[in-house]
Amino acid sequence: MADNAVQFELVSPERLLLSEDVEMVVVPGVDGDFGVLPGHTPVISNVRPGVIHVFEGGSVKTRIFVAGGFAEVTAERCTVLAEEAVALDEIDRAAVEKDLQDATEDVQDAGDNASEKALAEQRVLTARAKLDSLDNLVYQ
Repeated sequence: MADNAVQFELVSPERLLLSEDVEMVVVPGVDGDFGVLPGHTPVISNVRPGVIHVFEGGSVKTRIFVAGGFAEVTAERCTVLAEEAVALDEIDRAAVEKDLQDATEDVQDAGDNASEKALAEQRVLTARAKLDSLDNLVYQ
């Protein structure tokens, strides 16, 4: 690994999605986005639904939507364990809009069933975050 790079790994429940040396990675933490550069102070953070931005050559190389999880950062490495991860350009807007509609109906249909309602509400939050990610590219 070069001195001016940080090792970034993105892991989903199914597999290792990405493992490479990068210039910088920006992670959607629950307390706000945080950038990771070489020499970063060690930290562990929960990850909220949002987009991970991978930078190379001073610009965004890759955008990956994550539905949540957690990140571990050291001076040399950033590892994100994501509940769900998909490249932003692979998200089907119509499918997400349909899932949002279905999840919203499931929240209403859950009635007093707290566990069903909580799962449906999480689907609503994730679908809204996906749509926000498509509509609001933070870094160009």
